[in-house]
Amino acid sequence: MSVLEHMSEQLEFESKLNNINRIEKLIDEVCEKHAINEDYYGNMLIALTEAVNNAIVHGNKQDPSKHVYLSCKTKQNEVLFIVKDEGFGFDFAKIPDPTKPENIGKLNGRGVFLMKNLADEVVFEDNGTTVKLKFTLSIN
Repeated sequence: MSVLEHMSEQLEFESKLNNINRIEKLIDEVCEKHAINEDYYGNMLIALTEAVNNAIVHGNKQDPSKHVYLSCKTKQNEVLFIVKDEGFGFDFAKIPDPTKPENIGKLNGRGVFLMKNLADEVVFEDNGTTVKLKFTLSIN
């Protein structure tokens, strides 16, 4: 893989769970266009799926009148995904650590945990209505 050319893609869709399948198509296009190693594919797919699922379910409460905005930007050796919802946000500092014994049975916090472990950088902005997932790629 060589240095990535600059690219910007944007999607907007209703807060319906069946729209999550659009993520795979976007990642397929990005990986194919930039000859990104398949080792990164799974991490991108899972982390971005979790971010969009959280935007639909927790942010927009599956309200189809609310939208999710997804953008992808590439430059040099980085791929940046930005997911924004129209919800009220959340306090991301209060997400329980799903690896602690007292949280093992809880469903909350697993998606953010996966994002943080699969992406190279995860940043929450706008009171939690925006999440940025950055992947740094090794250049051959």
